[in-house]
Amino acid sequence: MPLQLRKLVTYSETTLIEGGRAATTPLRMHAAAAVLTNPWAGRGFVEDLRPEIHDIAPQLGALLTEEVLKLAGSGEAVEGYGKAAIVGTSGEVEHASALIHTLRFGNHYRKAVGAKSYLAFTNTRGGPNTPIVIPLMDKLDEGRRSHYLTIQFSILDAPAPDEIVVALGASIGGRPHHRIGDRYQDLKELGSTQELGAAHV
Repeated sequence: MPLQLRKLVTYSETTLIEGGRAATTPLRMHAAAAVLTNPWAGRGFVEDLRPEIHDIAPQLGALLTEEVLKLAGSGEAVEGYGKAAIVGTSGEVEHASALIHTLRFGNHYRKAVGAKSYLAFTNTRGGPNTPIVIPLMDKLDEGRRSHYLTIQFSILDAPAPDEIVVALGASIGGRPHHRIGDRYQDLKELGSTQELGAAHV
């Protein structure tokens, strides 16, 4: 099935001042979003989503990775990363999840930025102008709290009821004036031997 893409939308922001104090290094955040026809729209309950996942997810992964790296400058420049999807009101949240929760989508981005961490994510349902919320974490270190960030923006006319919005986000840098420590400090203070792969705050 071909990717039925209606539009691509990009978003960038640069934070120069935080907490009334100039950032030593400005925080730059970027996102690229694709608005596409939901391949399962109008078909009732579809039991097997794999054919469309296998066909469309790799196309989306390659396309959005290319777009977000244009904004960031290179894969090496990206420090924090994440993904998001919103399905229109005629679709299931499972449809949004299907296109981003597959290695056929995410591995394009992971490989391009040299990541080790999993891709933080959101997936939800909504109508036009629903906020696209992309949580980020450090691409190499899940416990590095300075890079727990969120990119948020919206597309005024998307998603339509029969559409899905899929997005990738990137940060260059972490929060200015980060001063809450990292997860390892908590583990040390609590005398915990818990491994990083477990739930973290």
